[in-house]
Amino acid sequence: MEWSIQDIARSAGTTSRTLRHYGEIGLLRPSRVGSNGYRYYDQDALVRLQRILLLRELGLGLPAIAEVLAGQRDTAAALRTHLDLLEQERQRITRQIASVRTTLEKTEGGQQLMAEEVFDGFDHTQYKEEVIERWGKDAYDRSDQWWTSLSEEEKRGHQQRQLDIAADFGRAHQAGLAADSDVVQAITKRLHEWLGAAANVTKPYFIGLGEMYVADPRFTQNYDRHGAGTAELVRDAMKVYAERNL
Repeated sequence: MEWSIQDIARSAGTTSRTLRHYGEIGLLRPSRVGSNGYRYYDQDALVRLQRILLLRELGLGLPAIAEVLAGQRDTAAALRTHLDLLEQERQRITRQIASVRTTLEKTEGGQQLMAEEVFDGFDHTQYKEEVIERWGKDAYDRSDQWWTSLSEEEKRGHQQRQLDIAADFGRAHQAGLAADSDVVQAITKRLHEWLGAAANVTKPYFIGLGEMYVADPRFTQNYDRHGAGTAELVRDAMKVYAERNL
């Protein structure tokens, strides 16, 4: 049995253009090409595409995927490895769901958050490529070495300090305090010191990070759960602090 490139693209949630690209670089060649130029894929190609997509979800680039596939001739063994990784990912996501649910319940109930609850199931290395792209490999390596050198208690303490800082920004926002007020700038100083534990916080870095807190929803929600608009206050306060002190 075989499938057309359109069938495969639709079933896999990808595009014909992507599949053609995979074929051009030798990652996934069609099992045959019809006289009309149409590409067709057999069962072996389907399994190979599944492995490619799984490896992509694990964060591997196409060259690395090609190396993995070239080194794994036993398809069944490779699929068992993928299955193990997916089981681990499912467990991690289950923990994240429980963590977010606890955060929501405690936030709505006015209860104190604990770092080990909020960050259970989260892995700081998941943003490795993004950090390297934004600030360079040296920045990631320094941060990673610092983080891995901490004890579990120290990690929880560091995470808890961030939660406390975010909550204080939220209270300042609810009180209508300005970004350049003494209270808000004191909170911002704590944020600068908190970041400085893991990185070389320059003026452009600090201002750029503040902009990202508003531009990237993943970071915005960390502050705006304390009140819509809190992330914007943080951004403005970080710019004021940087202009004054860095």
